[in-house]
Amino acid sequence: MDDLSRLRIDSARLPSWLRIIVVLALATLAGGASLFAYRWYVRPVTLSIAVGSLDGDAPRIVSALASRLVVSNAPVRLQVVETSGAIESAEAFSSGKTDLAVVRGDVGDLSQAQAIVVLAEAVALLVVPPGSAITDMAGLKRTTVGVVAGETNQKIVSALTKAYDLDRANTAFKSIAVDQVRRALETKEIRAVLFVVPLSEKYVSLVRGLFPQSPKSAPVLLPIENAGAIAETERAYESFDIPKGTLRGSPPVPADDVTTLKVSFYIVGKKSLDNDMIAGFTQAITSARRDVLAEFPVLAQFKAPDTDAGAYLPVHPGAAEFYNGSQVSFLDKWSNAIFLAPMALGALATVVAAAWKFLRTGELKPREPALDSLYALGRRIRHAENEAELLQIADQIDEVLSAQRARADEDESKLDAATLNVAAHRLENLIHDRRAALAAPNSRAR
Repeated sequence: MDDLSRLRIDSARLPSWLRIIVVLALATLAGGASLFAYRWYVRPVTLSIAVGSLDGDAPRIVSALASRLVVSNAPVRLQVVETSGAIESAEAFSSGKTDLAVVRGDVGDLSQAQAIVVLAEAVALLVVPPGSAITDMAGLKRTTVGVVAGETNQKIVSALTKAYDLDRANTAFKSIAVDQVRRALETKEIRAVLFVVPLSEKYVSLVRGLFPQSPKSAPVLLPIENAGAIAETERAYESFDIPKGTLRGSPPVPADDVTTLKVSFYIVGKKSLDNDMIAGFTQAITSARRDVLAEFPVLAQFKAPDTDAGAYLPVHPGAAEFYNGSQVSFLDKWSNAIFLAPMALGALATVVAAAWKFLRTGELKPREPALDSLYALGRRIRHAENEAELLQIADQIDEVLSAQRARADEDESKLDAATLNVAAHRLENLIHDRRAALAAPNSRAR
């Protein structure tokens, strides 16, 4: 008998309860594995994001957006890594410590950065106190300009110095903290102040509050007339017109639009991040921004980055898919799975059929081919030692005949009734003869 036949016979000898347990265990394992695979596939991806600012506002904004992503069950979640400012955030990103970062376009190493969204925009406010004789960039000759967050604004100071030849004009720039600005102006330690901040009410109020004001006097915004030329050379910047009345409405300050420089705050990511994941993240954070806009009005400046091929920061391909409406459709994304699903279902049906057949194996089928079983019983009859053994053999004959009738409609190896009846009749004769032999006086000798 070959190994396959032995395996079939061994499986047929398993009791029904054990077969049921085996099938249930296999079904449970398969179901558990499928559920685990599904949960693993649809699980949210968590990306770390470096963010920092001098006033701590940027981490609060990003944390609020991260909370909304959790509430909306977005496919991407954020782990906020707070830093002390834009320089440190850019360093954390460029060194590979985080997946994403909030960076300013003119700060740090952004060679590996790809833009996802513009979170906000900051403009350069070059302000002189009320009553100052300085009215333009030429008036800064032989003066000291205070620079709030001087380390962060080194590049814009360099651009202004180069554009207006301020080195030759003996103009000095001094880093200064916000809480020292008023005293430094009063003591003439500085004659002007450079801020680079978003044009939101919070920051405009901060700038306004540092200068004494009256109906007849107000601080003056110096125009950066060469902003366009600077932007062509330093692509991180754009020329921007500060609207009339930004600092005060009536009478308006400034009295007319003032040209200056603008720089963007980006959420950037690595090129290696999956396109579909970033497309989903871009969509989710765009929706989340609407939910927190009332709490953080600066997010009114939230917008898509420049998607042109020559943009200063290249847009991430996944974000570009969202902005261009070219996200992969359901059919395109799952076409292979749809194609393979019928084959997988067919294989599953085969497994189910095999399990069903396995469950029905045993009690309803003879453990060996019917004629072989009956012939084996013939040998046992000839060697039976008492009436009890003969009765047991007779019961087994009945079981074989019953099992064969039960499988008559489903097994291609069924035997015809005449053959079985002949075999059974022969066995009955053997039983009769053996009984007679056992009853004879010399049965013990036999």
